[in-house]
Amino acid sequence: MSEPTIARRHARVGILGLGALAAVLLLANLGNQFLWQDEAQTALIAETILTGGIPRGTDGVNFYSQERGVEYGEDHVWRWHTWLPFYLVSGSFLLFGPGTFSTRLPFALFGIGTVLLSYSAGRRLWRDPPAAFAGAFLLTSCVPFLLLHRQGRWYAAASFFSLLALVCYSRLGTGARFERTALVAACLLLFHTHYLYAATLLATLLLHAAFSERRRLPAVIGVAAITAVLSAPWVLWLSGVELADRYTARIGDWGHALDQGRTFASQFFRHFFAPLFLLAPVLVIADRLRRGERPWDETRETGRNALLLVLFIAVTILALAALAPGSYFRYLAPLAAPAFLLVGLLVGALWRRSRILAAALVAAWIVAGSLSQFLYEITHDFDGPIEGIVGFLKRNANDNDIVAITYGDLPLKFYTHLRVVGGLTGEDTADAANARWIIIRRHTGSPEERRLKREFEGLLSPKTHRGHALPYPDTAFENREDPDLHRFRTERPTFPRVIVYEANR
Repeated sequence: MSEPTIARRHARVGILGLGALAAVLLLANLGNQFLWQDEAQTALIAETILTGGIPRGTDGVNFYSQERGVEYGEDHVWRWHTWLPFYLVSGSFLLFGPGTFSTRLPFALFGIGTVLLSYSAGRRLWRDPPAAFAGAFLLTSCVPFLLLHRQGRWYAAASFFSLLALVCYSRLGTGARFERTALVAACLLLFHTHYLYAATLLATLLLHAAFSERRRLPAVIGVAAITAVLSAPWVLWLSGVELADRYTARIGDWGHALDQGRTFASQFFRHFFAPLFLLAPVLVIADRLRRGERPWDETRETGRNALLLVLFIAVTILALAALAPGSYFRYLAPLAAPAFLLVGLLVGALWRRSRILAAALVAAWIVAGSLSQFLYEITHDFDGPIEGIVGFLKRNANDNDIVAITYGDLPLKFYTHLRVVGGLTGEDTADAANARWIIIRRHTGSPEERRLKREFEGLLSPKTHRGHALPYPDTAFENREDPDLHRFRTERPTFPRVIVYEANR
C-alpha cells in the first residue's frame, strides 16, 4: 500500500474519531440541565414561529423581553437578534417537540460541525495533517468551547459560519467552483445568525486581502458589496431598536471600551489560547538553533493564513470592546476555532521535532483544565433552581394560576405556560397582587430585580402566605455558559434552598 493511500486512511480514521469524540462530549446528557434564562428566551421565541410564522416577543399571555421590552415594537415582532437561530430551534421543535434537548440539539450539531470543519481548515491552511489534527483535537477537548456549544443560543452557529467563511475565503483564486458564491452564502448565514460577526468577518477579509492577498481584493470587495446590499434592509429595520440607556451611554466611552477590551483579551488567552502553548515555538526555535538551522521554517503561505486568523481575532475583540453590552465570555465563541487552529500550528511544529514534548504539552494543558469536571457533569444528574420550581409548579399549580418571580421568569414560561410576571420584561406587575405563587430569588443581579424583590416582599406576610422550601439550591442561574460561573455538579444540601410562597386560600 502506497504512502499517500496510508495517509488518506489515517486522515479518515482521524476525522471519524474526532467527530465521534465531539458527538459524545456535545450530545451526552444534553437535556438533563433545564434551560436557563437566555436559552429559554430562544425556545419561547422559536415557539411563536410555530404558531405565527415569524419570531415574536410574546404569545399573547407572557412577554419574553430581558431589556424592558425594547427588543420589539408594538407589533411584538422580534428585532433584537437576527432570526436564523430561532428558525433552527423551531425546526427542531417540529421534529422532536418542544423541550430542553430539542432546544439545544441544533447548536450541539453545529458544534460537531465546527470540530470537523476546523480539521479540514487546518489541513487547508497549514498543509500539515498533524497540525490540523492537533488543533481540532484540542478544540474538542476545550471545556469552555464545549459549554458554549451545548447552549440553546446562537453561539455555535456563529462559530461554524465564521469558520466556514474563513475557509471559503482561503479558496478564492484556486479555481474551485462557486468559490465566491460560497463565501457570500457563508457571510449571509453568519449575518442572519449574528450581524456583528458578519461585520468583523468582512472587515477582516478586506484588511487581509489589501495587505497580504492583493489578488483576492477585487473578489472580496464584490463579496462584501453583495452581502451589504442583501443585508441592508435588515440592517435598516434592526437599527430601529431603541437601545437601553445603559448601552447607549457606553458607546463612545473609550475608557469603558479599554476596560472591556482587556477583559475580552484576558478571557481569550485564559480559555482558548493558553500561554502554555507558547512553549511550543520556544522549544522548536531552541532545537533548531541547537542544530544550526534557521529559527523557523514555515512557508509564506502559512504565515499569510496565520495572519488571517490573527486579524479575525483582533478585529472581533476590538469590535466587542467598543460595542458589546457587557464583557460576557459568550461573545468570544466564534474565536475558539481560529484560536485552536493557531495552537494546532504551534503544536504541529513541535510534533515534527519531538513527539514526546508535543504530547507532554497537550497532556499538561488537559490536566490543568476542567475536563474531568465536565466529564462528571455529562455522566451525572444535575439539580438547579429552575428544575425544582418547575417540578413544584407542575405538581401543585392550576392552569389559571399566576406566578410572580424576581428572576428566572422565562424558563417558567417555557416549561409551565402559566401566566408569569416579573423578571426583566419591564411590564406592569400589578398582577403580582393576585399571584398564587411568589418566588423571591436569593440573588439580585440588577436594579430591576432589586425593585421586584422589594415589591414582592411587600406582598408577603405570615397571615397571607406560607413558604415551601424546595430541596433544590437557589443558585443565581440554572447554569451558565461562562466557565467562571458554570457549575459542574449540584450544590451541596447546605446551600440555601429555593422557597416558593403560596397564597393562603
